[in-house]
Amino acid sequence: MEFSISSLWNGDSLTHEPMKLHLEQIDESNNVKVIVSGKFFNDPPAPFAPPGPTDKLWDYEVVEAFFLNSADQTYMEVEFGPHGHHIVLLLQGRRNAIENLLPLTYTATISDDRTTWYGEALIPLAYFPPGVDKFNAFAIHGTDPNRQYQQLYPQKPPLTQPDFHRLEDFEDIDFNAIIPRDRQTGYSKVWTDNMSK
Repeated sequence: MEFSISSLWNGDSLTHEPMKLHLEQIDESNNVKVIVSGKFFNDPPAPFAPPGPTDKLWDYEVVEAFFLNSADQTYMEVEFGPHGHHIVLLLQGRRNAIENLLPLTYTATISDDRTTWYGEALIPLAYFPPGVDKFNAFAIHGTDPNRQYQQLYPQKPPLTQPDFHRLEDFEDIDFNAIIPRDRQTGYSKVWTDNMSK
């Protein structure tokens, strides 16, 4: 599946090429490959942390993908930065994170001319809630007051401010093309251990 984040959060058009997001069907190791690519802004600069799981990555240059089970209101948020940083959050209900900083296989490369970047991640099946049927993706860069929030499926009125946890803005996805139903056997131990806390 291929997606282009081609508008701002409020539906306005971009002034540059959109970030792209590519999802590949689950492999024999029970991982879904996610590829992000697009323009590199280097604004803001990289986090003061080594590449890997990074708290509050949303404050930097980042691409985010959200996978929602709309019946249970459970979802996974995964974020990728151009410098090799990432974050994975499991949420039970809007904005209610029950786990974060999960480990992830992720690499990122900035082009030699520093105009584009490319990231590739392997996301374990165990991180996805079962029955994913809604999806949205986002790209963020810039420093206030010029911070730019881009959204695959823009917010519906009333528009107030960027809010990536407005689950009503997510759109349908046929996730069976990525993870067939016979591979989805309910909530994994990663989920159930955290849902019971």
